[in-house]
Amino acid sequence: MIVSVVVPCYNEESAINLFYDEMIRALKPLMETKSVTLEFIFVDDGSGDSTRAVLRDLAAQDSRVRYIIFSRNFGKEAALLAGLQKAQGEYIVTIDADLQDPPALVPSMFEAVASGEFDCAGSRRITRKGEPPIRSFFARRFYRLMKKISDIEIVDNARDFRLMSRAYLNAVLSLHERNRFSKGIFPWIGFRVKWFEYENVQRIAGETKWSFWRLFLYSLDGIIAFSSKPLAIASWFGIVIFTLSFIFIAFIIVRKLIFGDPVDGWASTMCIILFCSGIQLFTVGILGQYMAKTYTEVKSRPHYIIQEEK
Repeated sequence: MIVSVVVPCYNEESAINLFYDEMIRALKPLMETKSVTLEFIFVDDGSGDSTRAVLRDLAAQDSRVRYIIFSRNFGKEAALLAGLQKAQGEYIVTIDADLQDPPALVPSMFEAVASGEFDCAGSRRITRKGEPPIRSFFARRFYRLMKKISDIEIVDNARDFRLMSRAYLNAVLSLHERNRFSKGIFPWIGFRVKWFEYENVQRIAGETKWSFWRLFLYSLDGIIAFSSKPLAIASWFGIVIFTLSFIFIAFIIVRKLIFGDPVDGWASTMCIILFCSGIQLFTVGILGQYMAKTYTEVKSRPHYIIQEEK
């Protein structure tokens, strides 16, 4: 029985060996009692440090280690997809190399899925200790917003750390969209999922690659990919502004007939013009985001380009 461990990496030269040792230690009981054979698939997402050299050395030392090196940085979603497409195991683990996801949970996750009662074991953090308060605040707002505007249930603080069956993986890979948002794809396909909770853990080495701005853009991708509510909001804005404009026109006509003063009210007129223009730009921006995503899908470019693999 093969368990594939998919590990996306970006500038993780100082963490890879620590991660590998910890995973071997955590999965040793499975190898001894369940006759599990491991397969590591590290995906180097165009790192600018010595990540690829570390992966080559590790693969030379352990035949269970495979690696994929991208020609440039294509993003974590592309790295996850590449690893999942190459995985050969009956069970597949996705986990980051920074050890913020505890490998010690993997045996329990394996038992849950291998029992046949569940198709996937997911993980979620129950605390965000150690994170900047502003980042935690907006993360909570994002999950709350997604619950309201999306047709799928995205679990609060869900992580990409999962263990899935082959059937579950095949369902994930059947979705071929270019703009991938794994936190939405996983719940969209359904199946039975058991959740494992743990407290936030600091990185074992290196620095986070997710700045506030990158997280913000990622959240926008998620909203656009799994909700059409922003388009409905834009339409409702148009209806409301049209109604208010009609009322204001009627008011101007009545005032003109009664007072006959065409000059008074310049300031209020300018405010209304600016307000309506702002709403128009806002709604056009929403439409533009959906059109941009459609444009990207239509081009059908590959999710990633591999420069080297083993």
